[in-house]
Amino acid sequence: MNKVILKADELDGYLTAGDKKNLLAIETLYGKALEIFPRLPGSQNDMDSLIKVYNEMGNLLQEICSHTPQLHVYSFLSSAENRPEASRVIAKIRDIKTENQEFIYFIQRSFEMLFKLAWGGSGGSEKNYIVVKTPVTNPVQNYAVHKITNIDEKIENTVMCVMLRGALLPSMIMSKEIEEYSSNGYITPFALFRIMRNDQKKESDMEYILDIDRSFFNLEQLNGKDLIFADPMNATGGSLVTVVKYILKSGIKPRSIKIFNVISALKGALRTVRALETCDIYTLWMDPVLNEDAYIMPGLGDAGDRINGKDDNVNARNIMQLIADYGSRLANLYRSQLREIENVVLGRGKK
Repeated sequence: MNKVILKADELDGYLTAGDKKNLLAIETLYGKALEIFPRLPGSQNDMDSLIKVYNEMGNLLQEICSHTPQLHVYSFLSSAENRPEASRVIAKIRDIKTENQEFIYFIQRSFEMLFKLAWGGSGGSEKNYIVVKTPVTNPVQNYAVHKITNIDEKIENTVMCVMLRGALLPSMIMSKEIEEYSSNGYITPFALFRIMRNDQKKESDMEYILDIDRSFFNLEQLNGKDLIFADPMNATGGSLVTVVKYILKSGIKPRSIKIFNVISALKGALRTVRALETCDIYTLWMDPVLNEDAYIMPGLGDAGDRINGKDDNVNARNIMQLIADYGSRLANLYRSQLREIENVVLGRGKK
């Protein structure tokens, strides 16, 4: 079988001495939070102690990220009036009580916010106009005219690179945002990569396996393009680095690489930007640490399962069944994106 495997020790080799020092400092702080968790809900003193630890971690994370220009964290960079919005959205996504449909709603909101973080300040003085036909026909057919900032040059060279399967819907959401902000209704091409972690291993010896035979992409379609990876979480950075390194080693030269995550773990984010020096990460929230199973803490659990539902161990769904299970509501909203994905899966995008 045609597979590419990346190991955890290779990833750690990209970290600098300064990175390792910062990771140790943040792990030490989070260790204090772990000592408090078993006492919760507990007394007001316990809650005050936890809040103090989290404020210290937040300050340290912000300091670390400020020295890493490739890391763009919404909760650190947005205006003061917008930061509570990110906190509320992240709180709902984390909450164990948030069920599937509501979880998807807040994932959609998250990627809308990330789109604005990346491109909200883009564009110069040049403007475009959208002329919209409305349902009002008395006394004549009515139209509305809306002025928009022209960011076509920044978004109409993009290709969505999907790390199946948890990242399918986030990639569709980001593609839809690009379509709506494009003056020309640009629909991104899709490249689908079957990448998985070896869950029998721990974070320290994890393996990341890219299955080329079960992927769907056209390498030449990526050359000179702005590659976009949208995933709810960047835990270890291993899947991202595996896919992008494969693309680069295949002789492809992207114009840019942008990575969008709702939550990133500091270690995974640092590994990614050190391994991929030309990439930029846009994340709504930075979490402090990973546990031994390579899950983000405090994290939000398995984002793929919370979006897609769980597969059973015997009959794992293929991509077309996964799309079907999204249902008509999502299918109708993202019908242009689904058409592109269908074209790729049925063969026209195969390398």
